[in-house]
Amino acid sequence: MQALDTRSLAGIDMFDGLDGEERKRLEERCHWRRFSSGQTILERGSDSRDVLFIVQGAVNIVNFSHSGREIAYANLGAGESFGELAAIDGQPRSASVVATEPTLVAVLSAERFLDLLKERASVTFRMLTRLATMVRSGDVRIMELSTLAATQRVYAELLRMAKPDAAGTGLHVIHPLPPLREVASRVSTTRETVARAMGQLYPSGIIRRKGRSLYIMDRAKFEELLATMQNS
Repeated sequence: MQALDTRSLAGIDMFDGLDGEERKRLEERCHWRRFSSGQTILERGSDSRDVLFIVQGAVNIVNFSHSGREIAYANLGAGESFGELAAIDGQPRSASVVATEPTLVAVLSAERFLDLLKERASVTFRMLTRLATMVRSGDVRIMELSTLAATQRVYAELLRMAKPDAAGTGLHVIHPLPPLREVASRVSTTRETVARAMGQLYPSGIIRRKGRSLYIMDRAKFEELLATMQNS
């Protein structure tokens, strides 16, 4: 793992097609900022247009309802980026970004980012792929909010968050499991509903909590359960 003050773009997904010299020149054009857990990195509605690349740490993309309830759009980790939309269309920030752990970001001005898109097709293609992913993810979430009950949305989000266990167990795992209020924010429900929905799964053995990790013990069974709920 990189030290928190290592100023390198080598792990940034969007720049995977650049050679070492190109990345080094880009690193020299960035300025670098560190944020503590809970610190706001970007404010919704602000006029800044920089693009930010997460070198280490993690952030939540969030918004707030008129009543003040936090709504989480996504969690991003090292290697990912945010702020591209404002750089491309010049509009105010559409969401706020909050660090969820100590985070180091490389900040590139909108002008230099747009020049890079014009000059390097590999970066442009990765940017387009990222935007397509964002649109598809938004479509899925809109459909779920329109058609699924709160417990079903919780289960769908847990399945979406779970990734193959790097330890080679053959299981899927959510690590670290975010606070239940954050899961609730992602699916527009309450912390209590998330706790109740997860509590209904523990006796069946479909999920198991171990420390900061949540293991999906039988993903196929979990998916079947969600499908049955959707069809009932």
